[in-house]
Amino acid sequence: PPAMSRRVVRQSKFRHVFGQPVKADQMYEDIRVSKVTWDSSFCAVNPKFLAIIVEAGGGGAFIVLPLTKTGRVDKNHPLVTGHTAPVLDIDWCPHNDNVIASASEDTTIMVWQIPDYVPVRNITEPVVTLEGHSKRVGIISWHPTARNVLLSAGCDNLVILWNVGTGEMLLALEDMHTDLIYNVGWNRNGSLLVTTCKDKKVRVIDPRKQQVVAEKAKPHDGARPIRAIFMADGKIFTTGFSKMSERQLGLWDLKSFEEPIALQEMDTSNGVLLPFYDPDSSIVYLCGKGDGGVWGGRGTPRLITVSLAPPPQSDLFQDDLYPDTPGPEPALEADEWLSGKDAEPILISLRDGYVPVKNRELKVVKKNILDNKPPPGLRRGHSACEPDFSRPALEEVLQEIRALKEMVQAQEKRISDLENKLCQFTNGTD
Repeated sequence: PPAMSRRVVRQSKFRHVFGQPVKADQMYEDIRVSKVTWDSSFCAVNPKFLAIIVEAGGGGAFIVLPLTKTGRVDKNHPLVTGHTAPVLDIDWCPHNDNVIASASEDTTIMVWQIPDYVPVRNITEPVVTLEGHSKRVGIISWHPTARNVLLSAGCDNLVILWNVGTGEMLLALEDMHTDLIYNVGWNRNGSLLVTTCKDKKVRVIDPRKQQVVAEKAKPHDGARPIRAIFMADGKIFTTGFSKMSERQLGLWDLKSFEEPIALQEMDTSNGVLLPFYDPDSSIVYLCGKGDGGVWGGRGTPRLITVSLAPPPQSDLFQDDLYPDTPGPEPALEADEWLSGKDAEPILISLRDGYVPVKNRELKVVKKNILDNKPPPGLRRGHSACEPDFSRPALEEVLQEIRALKEMVQAQEKRISDLENKLCQFTNGTD
């Protein structure tokens, strides 16, 4: 009956979301976007800045533009340069709007402090360089709730977690992926990872236990790359291809990973669908890689800004459309997360609009290597102390070394005195 069907079909408040390009003066024009063939979005945005990976002769670079300054981009606009090979991925820190990480073909990850003002010269000095991959690094992603925790994935099939605040490797997840990693995504509180791989498997990983906790082989039958992201409720959304090369979307529940909740065909195209998820509205936006570019007058590349919003119902703040959202304060410190703690993002209201926090400096404190336990899962060959080697035990060893030093010095003095006496005795007999 009609009454029943009305109860079953939920009315979405986002049925009428539509995309509308903004006016020309609110777009960015004359940007030489990188031509490197790599399946990443090549751009990243936060409440202050837009960053785009650009062409760079003999190295790797990206450009950072303030959101307040749109229009034609000066060809001499300073770049962020420091990598010796192309930049493949960039990601803004969720807890500091002036900090961005970049991953490169040169096997390194660099973390940069971007000033609020537009610098006069290129930014060439990263705050910290993270070295641990043996091949190019194509994926980076900041932890959603823990301060200074950054993930990287390289073509060495290795996933590494870093503490950017100390420049140290926290965890190395090896022997989990047998082939090229296509993408890695955190769940809402950063307790789990989802990865897709060229071996046609979607894996859910507990990074601190270094375990694959769920796995699905061939969620999409086609040979082309698969992408996967976590939804806010813990379900997994995938994009891929059918055997007939149709683009597909899938929704999966970890508790019953065998069969999808839903599997839907989209269209026939070669472009890998990159999913972008807004947990506040539960909307997934799909961007087709290579589906078509927008070119402005006189053949110059132009970055189009698209406003995606439902039509306003009234001038009042609509808290059902704009619920509280994760703010700039981390819920955990890096060592708390590593020790096993989890915390949901700290939310803020958008009722009065979001005012970006003033530039906070990222401080990197290099620790004494003896103060730390070695990261679990390090490749063999790295020297490592016993895992229960504590500070009191270290103090004891240092005291013993000091005592031995004093004993050796005393013995050296005694030997020296005896040698002198022997010398005098020998001279006397002559």
